[in-house]
Amino acid sequence: MTNGRAFINRLQTGVPGLDEILGGGLPEYSFNIIAGSPGSGKTTLAHQMMFALATTQRPALYFTVLGEPALKMLRYQQQFDFFDSEKVTGSVRFFNLSDDIAAGDLGKVLRRISSEVQTHSPALVFIDSFRSVILAERDGGNSFLGLQQFIQQLGTLMASWQATTFLIGEYFAENDPNPVFTVADGMIWLRQSVERNSVVRKMEITKMRGAATLAGLHTFRITSAGIHVFAPPPLGADSKTDTDLTSPVPTTTRLSLGVPELDEMLCGGLPRGYSLLVAGPSGSGKSILAGAFLCEGARCGETGVIAAFEQRPNRSRRGEITSLIDSGRIGVIDTRALNVSVDEIAALLIAEIHRLKASRVVIDSLSGFELALAPTFREDFRESLARMISALATTGATVLMTSELEDRYADLRFSPYGTAFLTDSIIVQRYIEVDSELKRVIAVVKVRASNHSNDLRLFEIDDDGLKIQQKVVGFEGLLGGRPTRRHRTRDPSSADDA
Repeated sequence: MTNGRAFINRLQTGVPGLDEILGGGLPEYSFNIIAGSPGSGKTTLAHQMMFALATTQRPALYFTVLGEPALKMLRYQQQFDFFDSEKVTGSVRFFNLSDDIAAGDLGKVLRRISSEVQTHSPALVFIDSFRSVILAERDGGNSFLGLQQFIQQLGTLMASWQATTFLIGEYFAENDPNPVFTVADGMIWLRQSVERNSVVRKMEITKMRGAATLAGLHTFRITSAGIHVFAPPPLGADSKTDTDLTSPVPTTTRLSLGVPELDEMLCGGLPRGYSLLVAGPSGSGKSILAGAFLCEGARCGETGVIAAFEQRPNRSRRGEITSLIDSGRIGVIDTRALNVSVDEIAALLIAEIHRLKASRVVIDSLSGFELALAPTFREDFRESLARMISALATTGATVLMTSELEDRYADLRFSPYGTAFLTDSIIVQRYIEVDSELKRVIAVVKVRASNHSNDLRLFEIDDDGLKIQQKVVGFEGLLGGRPTRRHRTRDPSSADDA
C-alpha cells in the first residue's frame, strides 16, 4: 500500500512503444485479451511479450487449443529476433488442449489448465486461441451462463495464482456478445485496414483497468525484430502548441547553416532549437542547403539525423554526407518502408536523436514524406505534422525541413500544406528570368523573435554548394510577378541603394 492505495506493479512488455501506450507497462496479475482478425499479429505479440517477460523466477505457460500446433507455431516464431530457444522447456512451456476441448466440456478444460498451473506455478499464462474454447462450448450445447461462469472462474483462479493472463482470440468487433469482454481487465485490439494498395496495421487499447492508457489507434509494424508500436510523439512542457506557436524558446546561440552569406542574412545564423522550412521548386537547391547544414554541424563537433524521402543523402556535398554517415556522425532514418505513418517517422527520429545525442535534424522533403504515407494518413498530414514538429522541439534539436513548391511566378506560397505557421523560420528559393536565362534567388521570409535581412539575393550552385551573390533590386512584386525592364542587380558592397 502507498498512501492508502494498493500498489500495482507494471510489467515491461519488451514491445517498443507498447509500454508508453499502456501508460507505463502492463499491470501485473491482470486478465487480458489480445484480439483481432486472422493475420493481424496476435500470436506474434503474445510470443514477443512472453519471451521478454519469462524468466526462471517468472515462468510462462502457453496453452494452444484448436489453432496451429505448437511445433508449427514455434517454427515460424523462431524467425523473429526475440525468440530465445534456451527458454523453451525451461522458463517457457507449451501445452496442447485440443483433446480436452474436443468434447466441449469446459470443466475438463478448466481442470487441465488448473493442474498445469499448480504443477509449474507460472507467473504468465497464455491461451491461444481462446475463441476456439467459446466455439467448442457452443457446439457442445452448453448454456451461455455456463460459459460466463467458466470465464469468471478462470479469471478468479489466475488472480489467486498471481498469474498475468492473456487470452488470444480471433474477434472482429467489440460489440460481440461475449462475456469474456466484461471479465477482462485489459483488451488489446489489433486491426488491419486496407485502402487501395496499402495495408496498415493499427493497435488500440480499448480497456485497461487502473491504467491511464493513450487513447486512439496506434500504428505498428512487424519486422524481423518483432512488433514495434508507434505511439504519438510526446509533448513536453516546452513544446509548441496551436495556441503558443509565436513564442519560441528564447536563445542567444546561433547555428551556421554552412553558407556564410545566408548566415549574414539571418543576422548571425539560425537560433539554436528553431525549426526552419526551406521551400522552393524542384532543382532550386533545397537538398544541397540541407546537406550543408548537416556538414557544418559535423565541422562544429555536432551530430545529426536525416530522413531523406526523395534522394539518398550520398548524392550531395561530393560524398561528404556519405563519409559522415559511415563514421556514425549522421544517423539515417530508413524511409524505404511502404505505408508509413507520421507517428512512425517521428518515433524513429526521436529515438535516433537520443541515440546520437544529435543537435541537427533534416527532413527532406515534406512532399516526399506525404507520398510515403499510407493513403489513410494523408488526410491528417497537417495535424500529424504539427504534432511531430512540436515533439521534435522538446528534444532541443534544430530542425530543417524542405518543401517542394510549384514555381508559379505570380503565386506567393511557402508550403502546399498550409503549415508554414508551424515553423519558427522560413527561407524561400525560386527562379526568375533574367536576359533569357533562369536565375535562382533566395530570401529569408521570417525568423521568429529575431531580426533578419529582407534582401532578395541571387545564388548559384557549384561543386562546393550554394554561392550567394548580389542583391536583386527593381524586382516587381516580392517573389511574385515577372521581372521587367526595371530589374537589375547590384553588388551588396555598393553604396548605391537606388
